[in-house]
Amino acid sequence: ARELTQNPLQKTWEPYDNGLPAGHSAQRGVCMTNCPTLIVMVGLPARGKTYISKKLTRYLNWIGVPTKEFNVGQYRRDLVKKYKSFEFFLPDNEEGLKIRKQCALAALNDVRQYLSEENGHVAVFDATNTTRERRETIYKFGEENGYKTFFVESVCVDPEVIAANIVQVKLGSPDYVDCSNDEATEDFMKRIECYKNSYETLDETLDKDLSYIKIMDVGRSYLVNRVMDHIQSRIVYYLMNIHVTPRSIYLCRHGESELNLKGRIGGDPGLSVRGKEFAKSLAQFINEQNIKDLKVWTSQMKRTIQTAEALGVPYEQWKVLNEIDAGVCEEMTYEEIQENYPLEFALRDQDKYRYRYPKGESYEDLVQRLEPVIMELERQENVLVICHQAVMRCLLAYFLDKPAEQLPYLKCPLHTVLKLTPVAYGCKVESIFLNVEAVNTHRDKPENVDISRPPEEALVTVPAHQ
Repeated sequence: ARELTQNPLQKTWEPYDNGLPAGHSAQRGVCMTNCPTLIVMVGLPARGKTYISKKLTRYLNWIGVPTKEFNVGQYRRDLVKKYKSFEFFLPDNEEGLKIRKQCALAALNDVRQYLSEENGHVAVFDATNTTRERRETIYKFGEENGYKTFFVESVCVDPEVIAANIVQVKLGSPDYVDCSNDEATEDFMKRIECYKNSYETLDETLDKDLSYIKIMDVGRSYLVNRVMDHIQSRIVYYLMNIHVTPRSIYLCRHGESELNLKGRIGGDPGLSVRGKEFAKSLAQFINEQNIKDLKVWTSQMKRTIQTAEALGVPYEQWKVLNEIDAGVCEEMTYEEIQENYPLEFALRDQDKYRYRYPKGESYEDLVQRLEPVIMELERQENVLVICHQAVMRCLLAYFLDKPAEQLPYLKCPLHTVLKLTPVAYGCKVESIFLNVEAVNTHRDKPENVDISRPPEEALVTVPAHQ
């Protein structure tokens, strides 16, 4: 007889048959609304497929959708330790074909493991997948396993875009460690030619039943076909917002506030004397950086607006950039929270990402609230965001691909600017302290998170304050 058992962590009820989990609906070949999604990249080499895969994976994980990418090129490198030349990719190289097929199957096997056994929601299958036959095989694989398949094709005809892709990514590839740049470029161009003859692009008529987005010249235009559900529409929405123009994003907190000095959280205080000093230093720093068309964003809180005022440039206020709402704990010190709400304080230490202040917010809520900011940051070029500790942690976790468990403990000190510059597949971070002292507001997770802990063990990591 089937019984229901609750998974205490995920708060989900699951049917059990004779003490064992009852089969997942997908294993019975039924495609439910909420079934896993298989994203399949399509396109010639050096078209930004891996860039898109990594970025999409990072975004979906950040919004709370468990996602993993499977790069078939990496499977090949693991199998064939030494790359010799483009000849491996020739259509009549039987050994090469055999190895490439073997790698694709190994990757699909891992996709199945991840989506059907490990509770993954989205898998990104990153390979060229340039023939209709190969895509048909993958589509059938998805159908057999109860996944929805969504294709993402990147088409580039602009020679400048292709050249930039080759320089940025392929020259740093493990395939070309022992080559000069010219040798690598020449070999890689020949590798692209190997695929060109058999390349069949997604076609409005022939592929009318497939779900896909086709991206032309990194976002010059798009073709979207048969979007089947919420997750596919989120993917399309995201992919239509990203670009590859070089730029930098500057993140910093407001200057030190009156409540920071007193160790109190939240509230809407003004800047301290040192906070005002920082605002002047920030203006000087931004001036010296000589940034083209810089946009400045703040929250709607007094301390970020006062910081931006010193810059003497136009700025925009965003309500969604306001600090995390601490609910009943607003304007309290950690000592007061421990005294008045010891249970809440312990529960927050046990799971800081998901814990929600009574009548307030959690970091998880904050990530949902900040999604429009991420979309807009992806669209923009140079931006300075003057925000708050919890908000900055969420934004930083997105750009640096940090998991939810680490997010609430990322260090975002006062009076320090973080300059983020997107590079090939990630983000370069420079931390610039502007030489104006400020209090430390970072509280690490204490060792004892038990609800019956003594107060001194709860307060051991609280930073010093007035």
